[in-house]
Amino acid sequence: MSDDNGAGTGAKVGLGMAHGRFQIFHRDHVRYVLAAKQRCHHLLVGITSPDPAGAPSEPAAPHRKDPAANPLTYYERMAMISSCLYAEGLSGREFDIVPFPIESPGELGNYAPLDAVHFLTVYDAWGEEKTARLRGLGYHAEVLWHSAHKEISGSRIRTAMAAGEDWEHLVPVATRDFLIAHHIPARVATRMTGAR
Repeated sequence: MSDDNGAGTGAKVGLGMAHGRFQIFHRDHVRYVLAAKQRCHHLLVGITSPDPAGAPSEPAAPHRKDPAANPLTYYERMAMISSCLYAEGLSGREFDIVPFPIESPGELGNYAPLDAVHFLTVYDAWGEEKTARLRGLGYHAEVLWHSAHKEISGSRIRTAMAAGEDWEHLVPVATRDFLIAHHIPARVATRMTGAR
């Protein structure tokens, strides 16, 4: 994809994509997804590891296969993200949520059109690997920001849940409400204590 459609110039592109495992959709995820939406007219939100048990291992991110790190189903993540984005003022016409098995690169063409601009944030070797992987497949991948430190992580939230510590301030209200309504904190605690 060339810069004549606005990619890399700050102008909006037609179709953009943000992706993540979103095993607790937290405040930094919202910031990332909304930053990507500002760069495109329509946003695809890709959920990686849609089937965590069937996903291949990733040497740059081995925790991704851990059952304790994957407490929510694909459907639960989709519903949680949708409720958060609606709460942020987006309409259903502005985004779609799709599976995005980044761990199986040969399958990505089934979920993301080649003309989508992929917006990423890079915090570690896994972020660098995803960027290189997408570019190697012919996608336009634009890094919104690099940082050596994550302010919030799903792991931090899951650990706090398992320990009975405060976690609610780390997530949007819509995420909190969804998690509580679906008894996710108890599920997280059970999985994490069972993994020890």
